[in-house]
Amino acid sequence: MSTKPDRAKWGFTTRCVHSDRLGDIEHGGIHKPLHLSVQYGYESASELVKVFQGEAAGFNYARQGTPTVAALEANVTAMEDGRGTLCFATGMAAITAIFTTLLKAGDHLVCSRFIFGNTNSLLGTLQGLGITVSFVDATEAANVRAAVTPATRMVFVETIANPRTQVADLEGIGAVCREHGLIYVVDNTVSSPWAFRPKNVGASLVVNSLTKSVGGHGNALGGAITDTGLFDWSNYAGIFPAYRKGNPAGWGLAQLKKKGLRDQGASLSSEAAHHLSVGSETLALRMAATSATAQALAEFLAAHPKVRKVYYPGLADHAQHARAKKLFRAQSWLMAFELVDEDDCVAFIDRLDLPIVATGLGDTRSLILPVAHTIFWEMGPERRADMGIADSLIRLSVGLEDTQDLIDDFAQALEASA
Repeated sequence: MSTKPDRAKWGFTTRCVHSDRLGDIEHGGIHKPLHLSVQYGYESASELVKVFQGEAAGFNYARQGTPTVAALEANVTAMEDGRGTLCFATGMAAITAIFTTLLKAGDHLVCSRFIFGNTNSLLGTLQGLGITVSFVDATEAANVRAAVTPATRMVFVETIANPRTQVADLEGIGAVCREHGLIYVVDNTVSSPWAFRPKNVGASLVVNSLTKSVGGHGNALGGAITDTGLFDWSNYAGIFPAYRKGNPAGWGLAQLKKKGLRDQGASLSSEAAHHLSVGSETLALRMAATSATAQALAEFLAAHPKVRKVYYPGLADHAQHARAKKLFRAQSWLMAFELVDEDDCVAFIDRLDLPIVATGLGDTRSLILPVAHTIFWEMGPERRADMGIADSLIRLSVGLEDTQDLIDDFAQALEASA
């Protein structure tokens, strides 16, 4: 007699690869098929009413999800050991939904000052809407604690900052948020759910830009918000009366779904969800490989006389190396470095053969760019200086190329430097 496997004992990759099989799949397909319908019909009006009012599971309009998207959401929930997940068209859409649906004018947000440039731009928009923001050095929890006021509702940090790789005091900030009853939002994009679970440090909500580590092939945009189940939504004043129904544990996601997906419309397509789901199956394999290559390349660059400084948490001289080693299974694919010859930044990149000059991250191919001249140009020199972004800083997202091939390529480009 066959027995059902104990799926709780499955490893990370096993669960990812077999996630589709945890639900019904039409016609016995191995992968969840593409559901391209925008509308979903029911046998009776009473059934539709129950789904519409949240009393029964189901789909009504694709702006709030499809069966294909739901399968991806279930997979991400399992990765992050969460209570539930919502998927969005992009990672920025997910972050926007958190800020605009859970905060209101007069609320206060504490944020790491070492954050992604587009997130920084979004926070400028929030400030124009009456939400105050304090930017702090999140590598020390004491700075977050000092910034908390009676109006503070939320703290937002990234695990490994882009591009300088600062590692936030994730455990200490979690303690501050528990003490003050604050929503603790952790962007896990660079670390990935394989290398780190923010739930373990008390995160309330976890953000993943699925485009990067999870999908990993540069062929689909997507973002996700996972509710870890740790935050007590029954005590949060920012929940609208319409969503204070049933189990309070579901109030946060209910509001995010209605206000962030239904009202704002940043919906993930079934096509993108399918690409991201298939990509997620190799997440652990890709992260292990790219992290190992990044470590080797970082060590090579750090020892080279024409390199001034390398920023990578896996290096012993990184300011948060001990913390990163304790928290993360691997140090990811992201690094940055500065050359001794500060004026050689752009020319050096052009001498490389393998890395592609592009603005993205977390691809199978290595991607490189001059930071101050591109993705952080808009914020201006003062804000860049505050974030420690030198004009000569180069960012590298390490891909799946053979390690020695990358090292050889960087060696020839450095040898050709003035």
